[in-house]
Amino acid sequence: MSPATEPVLLEDRRDGVLTLTLNRPRAMNALSRELRQALLDAFLAVSRDDAVRVVILTGAGERAFCAGLDLKELAGEGIAPGAAPDETRRATSGGGDLVSAIEGCGRPIIGAINGVAITGGFELALACDVLIASTAARFADTHARVGILPGWGLSQKLPRLVGVYRAKELSLTGNFLEADQAERWGLVNRVVAPDALLPTCHSLAQDMLSCVPEMVTAYKRVIDRGFAETLSEGRRIEVEANREHARSVTPEQIAERRTRVMDRGRSQL
Repeated sequence: MSPATEPVLLEDRRDGVLTLTLNRPRAMNALSRELRQALLDAFLAVSRDDAVRVVILTGAGERAFCAGLDLKELAGEGIAPGAAPDETRRATSGGGDLVSAIEGCGRPIIGAINGVAITGGFELALACDVLIASTAARFADTHARVGILPGWGLSQKLPRLVGVYRAKELSLTGNFLEADQAERWGLVNRVVAPDALLPTCHSLAQDMLSCVPEMVTAYKRVIDRGFAETLSEGRRIEVEANREHARSVTPEQIAERRTRVMDRGRSQL
């Protein structure tokens, strides 16, 4: 298959793990309309596929995880700062709310950040549940430089993750945040060498697969719902979920699972 006809999104399914690779390396994996639609379709399909239990999202090549929206394509479509909201939304959505589809797929998503994650690419990274960064990773929010406000959650998620003052520094300057600094600020879980990035993510996926499947889904949902609320409301959500689940589990199931947990702990000593 020639480069011109390669799919813009690569899918690799192995033993419950779906690896999605943004495949426009020469364009720094910028989110063209075709790629946005492919991502949207992929995550909507994940939400209906019980065989997929963990998703790993990464970018092709060594330079970029994702450079954001494809500005050349948008310019060709006549979309510019100041365009009507409906016009901009149609051009940037890929036929639907991409980030909502990612966040709502119900599976843990590991972001393997192999290079720069800029603006829309930064927002794509923030839609993941766990971020593992290569030493080559860098993050930047250039909305203020491009002249458009974010619409995929960056202005609200980033302050909650790194603190409001640090978020303002990044968003109001458009400056890059290096991988090691991102780790110190708590934006990424860990930083690894480029050749260790995907193996680390797959190892983490295997740890997730070793947990009770329905619990991983339910726990992710409780965390996400509570994170969007105040602490007191989050506690209410947790208690409600706990009581609902308690009605569906037996003491025997808990005892069996506890034994497996203890056996796993002994094997790791």
